[in-house]
Amino acid sequence: MKKYQWLFLSLFLVGLLAACGISSRQNPITSAPAVPKSAPITLTISAAANLNSLAPEIGKLWEQQTGHKALFNLGATTKLAQQIEQGAAVDLFAAANKKAIEDLDQKGLIISETKRVYAIGAIGTWQRQDSPIKIKTLQDLLNPKIKRIAIANPATAPYGIAAREALQSAGIWEQLQPQIILGENITQAQQYVETGNVDVAIVALANTINKSGKWTAIDSKLHKPLEQMLAIPKNVPHPKEAKQFADLIASQKVRALIQKYGYLLPLESESR
Repeated sequence: MKKYQWLFLSLFLVGLLAACGISSRQNPITSAPAVPKSAPITLTISAAANLNSLAPEIGKLWEQQTGHKALFNLGATTKLAQQIEQGAAVDLFAAANKKAIEDLDQKGLIISETKRVYAIGAIGTWQRQDSPIKIKTLQDLLNPKIKRIAIANPATAPYGIAAREALQSAGIWEQLQPQIILGENITQAQQYVETGNVDVAIVALANTINKSGKWTAIDSKLHKPLEQMLAIPKNVPHPKEAKQFADLIASQKVRALIQKYGYLLPLESESR
């Protein structure tokens, strides 16, 4: 009889311990899973071609500060604006002028309060390092040794408009017309020089930074100001992060980068 009593007591204790173990494992304090962190996102930034050197540095700073990435769609400002008109999902549009942004705003495609001038552009002549031709002023473009001159297409690129205006102000636009080669954007105009297809190009000074070659600045009084404006489109996939990216461009770190690449900074009152 005692043998069965001990067996019953043993089974009871085993069951009790098992029940306690199950209860312990179900305790919400010890079993609640960790809350997962939000996954990194990638912003789509439509940016004027003259930003092709500056944009990667801003993107790197953005990733360091937030863990998110930025994908830059670089091109001629007018064409980038057309993409937004056609419904492209863009988080931020950094144009090469104010007009493209203001036109989109009039069409109800831009969040008006996000408009901001972020830089003032500058242009200059640019040649390959091995070019024997010396250029100190725009009048030197009349040198008979210069056969082809590249500029961005004024129909699509604000920097092309500035190049044309400068040549018109210098009184040599009509004379040089047969030699003018149009690039789709400022980057392509510069590539024509790099490949030896043209003798000289008029490009954004920002595009000459850290590049081998010879350049001469063009007096900004010869063309209308290149006030580069940004804004967030209404069809923005990531509104919160897009606002953060726009604020980053207005930060002191990025303003220092803007100056590094040859741009002037807008007055503080004009940048907001």
